[in-house]
Amino acid sequence: MKLSLRFTFFLFLFLTNKSLEAQLCQGSLGDPIVNITFGAGTNPGMPLSAATTAYQFVTNDCPSDGFYTVRNNTTNCFGSSWFSLPTDHTGDANGYLMLVNASIQPSAFYIDTVRGLCGNTTYEFAAWIINMSILQPTSCGGNPIQPNITFSIEKTDGTVLQTYNSNNIPPTTSPIWKQYGFFFNTPLGISDVVLRMTNNATGGCGNDLALDDITFRACGPMLSPNINGGIPTTTTASYCEGIARTFTFTCTISAGLNNPSYQWQESINGAAFIDMIGQNTTSLSKSFVASANAGTYKYRLSVAEAGNLNSSQCRTSSQPIKINILPKITSTASSNSVLCEHKTLQLTATGGTIFDWTGPNNFMANGNAVSILNVQQINAGKYFVLVKDINGCQNVDSTIVMINPAPIVNTAFSDSSICIGKNVTLIANGIGSFEWTPSSFLNNPTSQSPVATPTTETSYQVILTNQFNCTDTAFTKIKVATKPVVDAGPNKIIVANKNIQLEGYILGNIDNFIWSPAEFINNVNLLNPTVYPPSNKKYYLTATSKNGCGTTTDSMFVKIYQGIFIPNTFTPNGDTKNDTWNIPALEAFPKHELAVFNRYGQKMFERKQSFTAWDGKYKGITLPTGAYTYIIDLKNGTTPLKGTLLLVH
Repeated sequence: MKLSLRFTFFLFLFLTNKSLEAQLCQGSLGDPIVNITFGAGTNPGMPLSAATTAYQFVTNDCPSDGFYTVRNNTTNCFGSSWFSLPTDHTGDANGYLMLVNASIQPSAFYIDTVRGLCGNTTYEFAAWIINMSILQPTSCGGNPIQPNITFSIEKTDGTVLQTYNSNNIPPTTSPIWKQYGFFFNTPLGISDVVLRMTNNATGGCGNDLALDDITFRACGPMLSPNINGGIPTTTTASYCEGIARTFTFTCTISAGLNNPSYQWQESINGAAFIDMIGQNTTSLSKSFVASANAGTYKYRLSVAEAGNLNSSQCRTSSQPIKINILPKITSTASSNSVLCEHKTLQLTATGGTIFDWTGPNNFMANGNAVSILNVQQINAGKYFVLVKDINGCQNVDSTIVMINPAPIVNTAFSDSSICIGKNVTLIANGIGSFEWTPSSFLNNPTSQSPVATPTTETSYQVILTNQFNCTDTAFTKIKVATKPVVDAGPNKIIVANKNIQLEGYILGNIDNFIWSPAEFINNVNLLNPTVYPPSNKKYYLTATSKNGCGTTTDSMFVKIYQGIFIPNTFTPNGDTKNDTWNIPALEAFPKHELAVFNRYGQKMFERKQSFTAWDGKYKGITLPTGAYTYIIDLKNGTTPLKGTLLLVH
């Protein structure tokens, strides 16, 4: 009954895979018993033994029909009708491959005897092959001969145990490695078999191939491992270093073995799998102590028929279960301590993605960088941070914060006023060293009470520094009062019985001002009073500083013309006597306009808002003796003055 079950299993594998392009093992595989990679090195590689191939070896990378070579690359063969391969199938550094140009007649191009197999065991044979011909119209007329490979497993006496045909391997436009293979069963007592690869196609244009990575591996029932019965199937678990954990590994085995034996194996950090003593069931309980080192721990179940388990060539193995013990977080916690009161405390942590802070005075915060403003003595102490990474691993770190007391400085007054040229003593209170800024106009800027003599309003800052180099700051403003700037305004000219407004001006803080004398003035307490003196008069404007910084006085003069006297004759003969015609009283009428005409009504002289005297010339030419008329408009609303003027030489 058991033999019938085993036959049924392998018949099922054969039938279900016969339609596949490669009849590879559909169950679980063992470690490679044979792994032919052709080695690695510089070009060319060594020739194969005489028993391996009947083809002739060449050292170049473009063998002719019936020849082969072993190389780690090939370039631009046969007018670039072959693919240029920079590496072997797996991309190994300097890894070799076998490059074959088929012989004219179909023949075996690779023969090898595989030794040390287990009897009554199923094995998978596989190899990687690439058709070297490029599919292009210029190669072999676009129709190169296609390799057709028969793989045969035989007893050493030539009895065929299993064969498989690749069918034609078509050319492609880019290099494509493809795995071909099948599984076979070794009879009882048979440990050596012969592998034969025959190219059924004829040589000529095309039918060129590369061969690499030939493997034999035990093939057995499907082994499905799991961790703690996880659904869906769980084969990987991770946790953080420093925690004790226990896992239960189980493995489900499909039908196919008559009398299976089991062996759990372990691999730590990429080392080879080794048997775990006494672990010979389909389940394994694995405990990790809290002190277990971080790393990758792999576990798999190996299976073989009873009696074959001790031979690694007879075993098949499950895919590994992986336990990742993640390393502890390497974290840091720091601060800008030592610092003074009233400063900002900066807490910084590294090493993770989540940061939870706790500390003195019920402090709690989150983030890798947090701040506490205006710190006090109660904020001093030890701060802890719980650091977590993306895997949930965590670590606690801490930093000690020291806070020194800050001094307290006060000034005797916030602001004060002095008269320009005077001084004031600045006063600060506190314990430590003092520094006043700006230092200009101070007799000693490092004194607790320096004397200040500023010339303009100045804000002084005093910095008090204690023995911990902590500081406090206070301010004092000194206002500087100056004597007022007084301007009584321009002198004025009027005619008798008229009045005029004065134009006084004062700049600065004043307590009061007054005009004097108080005669013929409408209000001595107006900056712009109206005056009406009967004769020439001098007026004084006096202002008193609001800060007791003294008084300032300025004066102006009011000139009085008793009337408007208009000369009727002048002699512009250059004798410096009566050489010009001028009317001084017109100064009282600054907006006046004056014009002089000859007897023909032509304008000989004109002035507007000007006091230029007439010299008896017109356009620079001296006019002749004669009578001339004039018109004077005072521009005050009165009738213009008219008359006759005699010019005599």
